[in-house]
Amino acid sequence: MAVSVRNVLALSLIVAGFAHATTLLALDLESLTKGSTSIVRGTVKSVNARWTKDGGRIMTDAVIEVSETWKGAVVKEVTVMQPGGEVGDVGQLVHGTAKFRAGDEVVVFLEGRGSQTHFLLAGMIQGRFKVERSSDGKAVFARQELEGEALFLDSSTHQPVSPSGLALPIDTLRSQVLALTGATAPVEPTRPVAPVKAKP
Repeated sequence: MAVSVRNVLALSLIVAGFAHATTLLALDLESLTKGSTSIVRGTVKSVNARWTKDGGRIMTDAVIEVSETWKGAVVKEVTVMQPGGEVGDVGQLVHGTAKFRAGDEVVVFLEGRGSQTHFLLAGMIQGRFKVERSSDGKAVFARQELEGEALFLDSSTHQPVSPSGLALPIDTLRSQVLALTGATAPVEPTRPVAPVKAKP
């Protein structure tokens, strides 16, 4: 079942169990994939917080240099926007957001905001996978980190659940996502080719 970020944010208003926690629908890989307008693998170039134009909220932007596009338009970089962050001496904490650090390699599931380069994370914290390598560098994994004060609800029953973050070999995650989108191969943004076409 595809769930938009708008619905996820609306659920954050539900009081269920403990105060200040963000409430999210628990999304499996199929829901994340189908609910995303873009899915890319890349490296975080920078992370910067800013005030919104009306001066009422802080947003944090993570700029990611794209190495592979698994779904959506092919671009060289994307900006992932999340609520909260610190500007000067002022900080705004929003539970359920993902952590990005410059230099991290990630896979992100993204929901468009009327732009081919600026996105929100699909499912908030659920939409970020960190790419990790074994000590010998031969094995590469993508790990979904769901730590933090977020309350997850089953998408069907809306009862609280405790999902464990996915951890898959990067090749397995890629092949499963491509199978769900109907694509045959990832596209590198540096190549002058069209986006991956889905099979009819």
